[in-house]
Amino acid sequence: MKYSKKIVDKTSNCICVTDKRKVDILLALDASQYTNLGLDSTAKEKEQVRSNSNYIYHKIKDIDEALGESFLKHQD
Repeated sequence: MKYSKKIVDKTSNCICVTDKRKVDILLALDASQYTNLGLDSTAKEKEQVRSNSNYIYHKIKDIDEALGESFLKHQD
């Protein structure tokens, strides 16, 4: 799954799926980003993934405040 803010926004605003499913999709997108990082990834690429994760976690916080806050607090 390719990351884009448009996909994240569309997922978090979708009314056709449950909040749990929204969070699952957002976390799958986040995990996909980290899975695609490798030993040859640049510092800039790693920082971009971290920034993308931060954006995703804020969207999760909009859906489930406690869960999103936990992700933001424990972000590396």
